[in-house]
Amino acid sequence: MSADKREPALRPIFADLHVHIGSSGAGEPVKISASRQLTFQAIAEEASARKGIALVGVIDCHSPAVQTDIDRLLDTGEMTEEPDGGIRYRRTVILPGGEIEVREPGGGPFHLLAFLPTLAAMREWTAWMRPRMKNVNLSSQRIRATARELQDELLGRGGLLIPAHVFTPHRGLLGCSADRLSERLDPDGIAAIELGLSADSAMAGHLSELDHYAFLTNSDAHSAGMIGRECNELLLAEPTFAELAKALRGEGGRRVAANLGLHPKLGKYHTTYCSSCRRALPPDAEDAAACPGCGSERLVRGVAGRVAQLADREKPFWPPHRPPYRHQVPLSFFPGIGPRMRERMLGELGTEMEILHRLSRDAIASTAGEKLADAIVAAREGRLLFSAGSGGAYGRIETNPGV
Repeated sequence: MSADKREPALRPIFADLHVHIGSSGAGEPVKISASRQLTFQAIAEEASARKGIALVGVIDCHSPAVQTDIDRLLDTGEMTEEPDGGIRYRRTVILPGGEIEVREPGGGPFHLLAFLPTLAAMREWTAWMRPRMKNVNLSSQRIRATARELQDELLGRGGLLIPAHVFTPHRGLLGCSADRLSERLDPDGIAAIELGLSADSAMAGHLSELDHYAFLTNSDAHSAGMIGRECNELLLAEPTFAELAKALRGEGGRRVAANLGLHPKLGKYHTTYCSSCRRALPPDAEDAAACPGCGSERLVRGVAGRVAQLADREKPFWPPHRPPYRHQVPLSFFPGIGPRMRERMLGELGTEMEILHRLSRDAIASTAGEKLADAIVAAREGRLLFSAGSGGAYGRIETNPGV
């Protein structure tokens, strides 16, 4: 093979493909529940300088106010468009994306992630959505179209469609809207499945219809500190839209090399919750129709229980293409790491990804102390214990005598 036709060298990069914008640079609201400091530029700076995330999916780029911000950054030369899709800022490339809510008869509302390679394509997408949406400026708005109509329009523009946090009881396709993907979407037009914070690959492996999809673990960040709390290790030639598309299809050696996600128990909806007595149901009551404590039927079905309802095999299947799932505990979840300690660690040790996955225990201890260094290493090795999250409250690390 001649040198000019040789395949480019592939390298591992970290990718978080679900990050929200709180407001535009001019202060216009975008994602109401997100930090107002979380602008397009702030996301790029946090991902590049502090998190070590090379590929970021910003899923509010359909908003015209955000598009104005991007125009300004491109005009000043602070950012540039990549020929293979995406917008580069220093060491990070941002993928323009949108999160859209769909509701169809027979099920609850659910969210879909839509990615497009260029700002021009995203503007076309905005123009299509505008007459079908109450307020196209805001994030995660409901569209007056079916999921398949949306899917056809997106794929016709060269986009990628991914069901968001697919098992969650609030706005997950399989969590609250349907029992199978095919009830809402063309399965062949789905690029990947986002598992959500309360599930992992082993749990999803109980559903045979998910076997051939790539799994993604993304943060759904609403603040800068949450970027990368779940992320993916991808093997790519460069962090671009075209390379991501190849990785999701497993082409040319590109692939999802690892999913780095919260332990499912740390997610907000892992176990079933009774809204009446405000407590989680015991594990043996996950499929109960009513709360065994108070008898109420006002239950928020946990992801663990919902997966059990949908499962068509007793043991999880791990296809040959499925990468390892590494349980990750973000710095913000460790007792003893408050804002001041977190800033010190990032300033002295490097990015959060380096601290969580690559630095030695002694290097971490030099800044954070022996106890925190041991806890971070224990998290890497799967030795931490957790209290499960439920009903919208995150799980937490328990005291571990072995740490």
